[in-house]
Amino acid sequence: MDWIEALILGLVQGLSEYLPISSSGHLEIARSMLGVNLSGAEALNFNVALHVATVLSTITVLRAEFVPLCRSFFTLRRDANTTYVWKLIVSCIPVAVVGFAFKDNIEALFGGTLVTVGWCLLVTAVLLSLAYFLRTRGSIATGRPGHPVTWLDAIVIGISQAVAVLPGLSRSGTTIATSILLGDDRAAAARFSFFMVIIPILGEALLDSVKMIGGSGADTPAEIGAVPLLIGFITAYLTGCLACRWMIGIVTRGRMIWFAVYCALMGIACIVW
Repeated sequence: MDWIEALILGLVQGLSEYLPISSSGHLEIARSMLGVNLSGAEALNFNVALHVATVLSTITVLRAEFVPLCRSFFTLRRDANTTYVWKLIVSCIPVAVVGFAFKDNIEALFGGTLVTVGWCLLVTAVLLSLAYFLRTRGSIATGRPGHPVTWLDAIVIGISQAVAVLPGLSRSGTTIATSILLGDDRAAAARFSFFMVIIPILGEALLDSVKMIGGSGADTPAEIGAVPLLIGFITAYLTGCLACRWMIGIVTRGRMIWFAVYCALMGIACIVW
């Protein structure tokens, strides 16, 4: 992989992580179009590095809310912020179980066929459409303004995040759509979705770092190179900051249906390709 390819992949990750169009699926599509050949483990490691960059962009954009959450949680305060962090932790349990139990199976899906990506993009389109027509325009309540994510919501949204490890099934799209279908406030749904990915991504990055320090060559992205990895990381961070702000506004205004159309067209294109 050269630096130009890393730059393009960083742009793709930064934009698609927050937009409900599947960052992992679009990274697979971009790698296929660029002819970047990585093994499943290398592709997953590179994805994790770019995801860490977008996690940092989440913290940057939402720092006014993130800092109080950390302050309350780590000082053991019994307030709404600490409760919110525990809801985030609970929501991450399903994806942690899937990650530990099916890591090899998940790695096999990365760097593979675009058919899987295509079908998963179609599923994303269906979820976004349901959230739009049933909650935003439908006769069911359009969401409870100001209503926070409940404990049960956190569990259900966490399960949806665990399913969204599949490349092509948008994590943000799946979790936000699930939260909206549960009746949560749209802005609250977007923020919870962006915050809940911080724990599993940083956890995966920490495990990968330990393996590389320990000399586990099978999981070391040797073919990627330090310079392309750094360029991809910085690009994903900068574009992620812009996309995060943009996506919160889109979700709040209830205009996610256009991403459903995009995912449906892209999914069909992947299957035909």
